[in-house]
Amino acid sequence: MTSAPPPADRVSPAGLGFALAAYGVWGFLPLAFVFLAPAGAVEVVSWRIVFGVVFCAILLTVTRGWSRFMSLARDARAFGLLSLAAVLILVNWGVFIYATLAGHVVEGALGYFINPIFTVILGVVVLRERLRPLQWIAVGVSVVAVIVLVVGYGSFPWIALTLALSFGMYGFVKRAVGPRADAISGMTVETAVLSPFAVAALVVVQLTSGLVIGTQAPWHTAIMLSLGALTATPLILFAAAARRLPLVYMGLIQYVAPVLQFIIGVWLLREAMPAERWLGFGLVWIALILLTIDMFLRKPSVGALARRGS
Repeated sequence: MTSAPPPADRVSPAGLGFALAAYGVWGFLPLAFVFLAPAGAVEVVSWRIVFGVVFCAILLTVTRGWSRFMSLARDARAFGLLSLAAVLILVNWGVFIYATLAGHVVEGALGYFINPIFTVILGVVVLRERLRPLQWIAVGVSVVAVIVLVVGYGSFPWIALTLALSFGMYGFVKRAVGPRADAISGMTVETAVLSPFAVAALVVVQLTSGLVIGTQAPWHTAIMLSLGALTATPLILFAAAARRLPLVYMGLIQYVAPVLQFIIGVWLLREAMPAERWLGFGLVWIALILLTIDMFLRKPSVGALARRGS
């Protein structure tokens, strides 16, 4: 029996804690990747996949979830969708880690700010959904924001748009899988699918430039070894939060991660923020405020929920 979704007017303190913890980990991830230099993006992504498989195997053993995993692996449609999701998340991880190591944390944060807007556009293009007036305005403002960033900053924000596109499509594919895949089993399939390519990449890195893991300070190796936990833990926290919080609140809390990344990029890593970049980000934030207002306006009342459940 599946549990009912949380009422739209009920906020679980535990759910809020799980959600804030999940997005907090995602928000501070750039710091972990910065500390992993001089390791390159290929090595970091590959170890993230390999250690992710190991960590997931441990979790499946502890939670006695191997039967759920095997059932999922035998579901051809679910396995195919999760394999596609694995490719999309590989693109997302690779670009995000590259952006962090190359000093583009702020542009990476922009990608996750844009992601909710891209999700709305994806609903129109793929699901044939109709936009409401505030959503149209938000999409229009976001398009202007991208134009401002391209013209004013002098380069196409490919990092931000690739992150938004890959993560938006990843969420769409995961939605298609639905409840057949719990967080641990789903991630196990995704990382297992990618692991042969990750191992091959590590061999190539070792034969060409040499692997960095184990050649630096002990804390560097410790962070590298923790990549699996850093990948799986926020996903599990997110799944726990989603079962306890209304969608409206999950939609709001998702901004915690890019806000933290933005703060890290601007104030800790001292990345450049000329006036035109502030203007572009400001327009994106206006679009997000409009989407948030629309989200609350569409929030069903308690009476409507009661009538729907009767």
